[in-house]
Amino acid sequence: MPIDPHELVKGVTKLASLPEVCVRVNEMVDDPRCSAASIGKVITQDTALSAQLLRISNSAFFNFPSQISTISRAITVIGERELRYLVLAMSAVRSFEQVPANVINMATFWRHSVYVGALARLIAKRCHVLHSERLFVAGLLHDVGLLVLLMREPELVKKALEGAEFSGEALYLCEQTLLGCDHAAVGYALLKAWNLPPALCDAVGSHHDMANGGEARLDAAIIYLADIIANKAEMSVDYSGSVVAFDPLVWEISGLSEELVPELMADVEPLFAESWALIQPLVRQAK
Repeated sequence: MPIDPHELVKGVTKLASLPEVCVRVNEMVDDPRCSAASIGKVITQDTALSAQLLRISNSAFFNFPSQISTISRAITVIGERELRYLVLAMSAVRSFEQVPANVINMATFWRHSVYVGALARLIAKRCHVLHSERLFVAGLLHDVGLLVLLMREPELVKKALEGAEFSGEALYLCEQTLLGCDHAAVGYALLKAWNLPPALCDAVGSHHDMANGGEARLDAAIIYLADIIANKAEMSVDYSGSVVAFDPLVWEISGLSEELVPELMADVEPLFAESWALIQPLVRQAK
C-alpha cells in the first residue's frame, strides 16, 4: 500500500519539531504588527541560536565590512525575512536527533545538503533571484524528507538506497517503486506541517519534478541543478543515488547553460567551506 507523505509526517512532527523560538520567529516575520526589536527579543531567548546567528552575520557568508555584535543589529543589516531563513536553517539541523545512524552517515548527509545550499545560493544570484538566502535554506533542506523516511521506514529506505547503488537508478525513483512516494514529497509534507513559506515547500517538493513546480518552478530548477552539480563534485552515492545527466529543462527554466558548471564548481568552494564550518558544529551535537 502506497505511503501517504502527510500521514507519515504526522508521526514525526513531535520527534522532529522546530524549536519554539523558530516557530515564533516564523510567525512574527509574517505579522506586520511585530517590530524588529520584538523579533530580536525572541531570538535572544535561545543563547546557542543567537551565538550561531552572530557567527553567520560576521562570516564571509554575508561579508559585511563592519562587526555585527547584537541580534538587533543583525536584523537591521540582514533583514527580518533573511534572518528568518537563517533561524530555520540552524533549527532544522538541530531537529533530527532521532535518525538511525546505522543506515545513513549524518555528517555526510548534512555536508551534501550544505554543498547544495551553497550552490543554490550562488546559482540564484546568477539567475538574479532576490533574497538568495532562502535558496540556501531550500538547498539545505532539499533531502530532509529522507530523514523522515529513515525515522519511520528505515528498512524500506535501506532497500531503496541499496537498489539505487546497485542499479544506478536515481534514489527517488527507487523510493517511488518501494514506497509509493519519494523523499521530495515527504519533505514537502514536513515543511507544510512546520508552516513554512509556500515557496520553500514547493521548491523542496518539486526539486525532482521542476516542470510541476508552479510558481516555485525556478527555485525547484535551481535546487535540482545544485543537487546534480554537488553529486558530480562529490562523486558520492552514500544516499543520493547515482550521478545523472542534466535534464535539459533546467537550462530552459534557469536561463543558464551547462558551460557554466565548471565555473560554478570553482566559485562555490569558499562559500561551501564557510557554510560548512558554521553548520558542522550543529551536526556534531545531533549525532
